[in-house]
Amino acid sequence: MRILLAEDEKRMAAALTALLKQEKYDVDHVADGASALAALESGIYDIAVLDVMMPEMNGFEAARKARAKGVKTPILMLTAKSELDDKITGLDAGADDYLTKPFQTKELLARLRALGRRSASFQDGSLHYGDLSLDTAKATLLCTSTGQSVRLSEKELRILEYMFAGKGQILTREQLAVKIWGYESDAEYNNVEVYMSFTRKKLAFVGSNVEIKAVRGLGYALREKDV
Repeated sequence: MRILLAEDEKRMAAALTALLKQEKYDVDHVADGASALAALESGIYDIAVLDVMMPEMNGFEAARKARAKGVKTPILMLTAKSELDDKITGLDAGADDYLTKPFQTKELLARLRALGRRSASFQDGSLHYGDLSLDTAKATLLCTSTGQSVRLSEKELRILEYMFAGKGQILTREQLAVKIWGYESDAEYNNVEVYMSFTRKKLAFVGSNVEIKAVRGLGYALREKDV
């Protein structure tokens, strides 16, 4: 799961990034509201954590503009203010949850897990598409129609997690590359093709009725085979 962290205080940003990576989240950090808005518009994030007080554009405004442009990414707002009016302002701007500094890391992680469940089709801790059930905690793919399961590599898990959450929509190679490898990576598009091949073999191994279709000139999408 990929998280956008928008926090301008360097030590706080470094601590949160280290914590989230320790919890196996993929994290991209930006330090101002304008960069946060641009990142949100990319559509590659499962959750956004926005500090309220940031340069160029505050977190409220970034959330408000993102929602106005149709961004549906769950947003957790961080602020040093605990007044009710500030909470209402954040929720009215489009935030899904609100956490006041200082906070306990356990509470932050619990809220992120809750938002993660809200952002995807989780049932009993798993993601589902067609006859497939993806256990993200155990990195296991199960075909419910055959009862066959298989372990996934980290990249295979990230690919399927992203595609399941997309509910069959076409994802471009660029979207996949950024989502799986991140903005800072020098991964090339052929990496996407290689791991798509690996992932297709896992789908074939479990005997699923779901396949990854290459859509010419556009990208990839999950599709159920015609029976």
